[in-house]
Amino acid sequence: MNLKQFVNDKELWDNFLKYIDTTIAQHHKSMEQADGEASFYRMQGSITALRRLKHLKSEMNGSK
Repeated sequence: MNLKQFVNDKELWDNFLKYIDTTIAQHHKSMEQADGEASFYRMQGSITALRRLKHLKSEMNGSK
C-alpha cells in the first residue's frame, strides 16, 4: 500500500492518530521522570517528530 492510500483510509488513519497520541503521552511521562538533559531532549525531539507525522495527511494531499 502506498502512503497516499494509507493517509486517505479513514479507519487506518484514525487508528494511527490514536497510536501517535498515546505515544506522545508516554513520552510526556518519560520527560517528567527524566534524570538528565540528554534523555529530556531526546523525548522532546521524539514528540516533535510524532507531531509532524500527525500532519502527514495534509502534506500528502497538498493542503496546508
